[in-house]
Amino acid sequence: MENQPIVLFDGVCNFCDAAVNFVIARDDAGVFRFAPLQSDAGRDLVVKYAIPKNVDSVILIDNDRAFLHSDAALQIAKRLGGGWRLLGIFTLVPRFIRDRAYKLFAKYRYKFFGKKDACMMPTPEIRSRFLA
Repeated sequence: MENQPIVLFDGVCNFCDAAVNFVIARDDAGVFRFAPLQSDAGRDLVVKYAIPKNVDSVILIDNDRAFLHSDAALQIAKRLGGGWRLLGIFTLVPRFIRDRAYKLFAKYRYKFFGKKDACMMPTPEIRSRFLA
């Protein structure tokens, strides 16, 4: 499990929850592991990888490296394979432009999609893919 990519996400964000379920549904090989940022595992990884405290959206830990913002989303899409790899074309867009759009969306995600009072509880079928 040490070499498997880990997706850190905002566990109270409805959009983030849907995004995690989207990845799970398309990750046929079960490569990705998941942890809410609010969990002990999430907080430990944030410290370990010196991720700024103001980053509260998707983070990908892969090959001992933390990918933030649009880089995280594009790396996840790339790892899903199939047609999702085509999203890699957006790496041609300068990061500062991609990240500006990403951060703008992230800023309003609660307004558009809502927020929960607690992190999602994974179903028994996928519980093993979540870090404690």
